[in-house]
Amino acid sequence: MSSTRDRILDALQDVLLEEGPAGATLDVVAQRAGVSKGGLLYHYRSKDDLFAALLDRLDAGAAAAEAATPADPVAAARWFLEGSQTAEGPEERTMLAALRLLGTYPPARGRMAAYLDGWAAGLRRTIDDPVLSRLVQLVGDGLFLHALLSAGDTDLDGRVIAHVLGRVGGD
Repeated sequence: MSSTRDRILDALQDVLLEEGPAGATLDVVAQRAGVSKGGLLYHYRSKDDLFAALLDRLDAGAAAAEAATPADPVAAARWFLEGSQTAEGPEERTMLAALRLLGTYPPARGRMAAYLDGWAAGLRRTIDDPVLSRLVQLVGDGLFLHALLSAGDTDLDGRVIAHVLGRVGGD
């Protein structure tokens, strides 16, 4: 069973995805979460607090990813790149909602950049070459963007991944 805070953040995500930041009023989010406006304000003092908590969800995902990154460089790169080919989980939904905050909630840009770098922290730890580590991150970020847009060419993407893994493995 989810907590009230989680229900409120889930409702915020829904509203951001469906209506954008302008539609994410405290009243609308409270109604979607099934709480009173006072109940929402008990957990989050303002709309900015709500937005910050949504971005905190991303931070938690990045920390978990860093901890889950395999220690072997090739395995780490494979894990990162193959994981970048899907955009259907709860964290991806949070990411899409957070993207809607760009341009309207100033802290979002820096927080989201930190999130992407946090996801790649395990790569930087396991791949000694910083240029190669960054290359894996950028390819993964591109694969993820294409997955979000349902615009990938899976055959070509697989060949790109194999090519990058060959570089990481020293081939």
